[in-house]
Formats: sequence, C-alpha cells, structure tokens
Amino acid sequence: MCAATARPARVVSEPLSLEAAVSAVTHGGAGAVSTFVGLVRDHNEGRAVTLLEYEAYGSMAEAELARIEAEIEAAEPGVRVYAAHRIGALSVGDAAVICAASAAHRGEAFRACRRLIDEIKARLPIWKREHGADGPYWVGWRDARCSADDDHEHGAHEHRHDPP
Repeated sequence: MCAATARPARVVSEPLSLEAAVSAVTHGGAGAVSTFVGLVRDHNEGRAVTLLEYEAYGSMAEAELARIEAEIEAAEPGVRVYAAHRIGALSVGDAAVICAASAAHRGEAFRACRRLIDEIKARLPIWKREHGADGPYWVGWRDARCSADDDHEHGAHEHRHDPP
C-alpha cells in the first residue's frame, strides 16, 4: 500500500505538528528526513500582514495532495512523503504548511521535500487572503471581469486559481 493511501492527506483547521509529519515518513530504511515548514510572515510584497486566511476546496485539496504524495513516492523508490496544510485564520508565526520526506540519503530526501512543497503550491485548490493596514485582499486573485488588456497593463501573466 502506498504511503498516500495509508496516511490520508491533511487539510485541517487545527495547528499542524512537525512531529507528526516526521513520524509519518520515518522508517527503518530512512537515513535522512528533510522537512519544510511554511510560516505566516509579517509582510508580503512590501505590505504589512497581520493575519492570513486560507480557504480550500477540502475534498479536492485532500485528493490532489494524496496524488502528489503518490507521484513522488512512485518516482523515487524508498522515498516517503507527507504534507499537511492548515486552513482558517492564521496569525504571524503560525505554521501554514508542513512537508516531510524521508529517503536512504539526504539528497533524495531534500529533493522529495522540495518537489512536495513546489507541487502543493502549484496544484492545490487553496486560496490565501491577507489582512493588513489596507484591509483584506486575496493573494494571486485576478478579477474575472478584467480584460486581457488590463492583465497586460498590470503585469498579470500567471494562471491563478480564483478564490471560493
């Protein structure tokens, strides 16, 4: 049974546990465990941040996270990965995402952990709303009413998920 099936993907509203993530990937053949903890910081793109809110399409996010984990484990024999992402209101310093990867050697563990967070950022239907002095705003959201010309003028060029 692959690890993604044995350890369900986690998109949760309660605080995340680094210990649980490390425990989920540790096994007798692992000589290395690499972790990544994404924290809420007090600024983004020159603006002060006082609070973050994450919203997700829960069942889709969990299914996609399980797929990501399974893909990484299938591509790297002996590697185990696990991730959890928090949703809801988070304060500065709170953990928003935790990733762990184990492997026989550190290089494979580092690569798997990096791939895990990169795939999460690219593929999970999770939206971030920042709060600061200017009020709340969705990060990476482009108003669907804007035209392609408006996008070009304002430098928008990436595909972005629309918030719920």
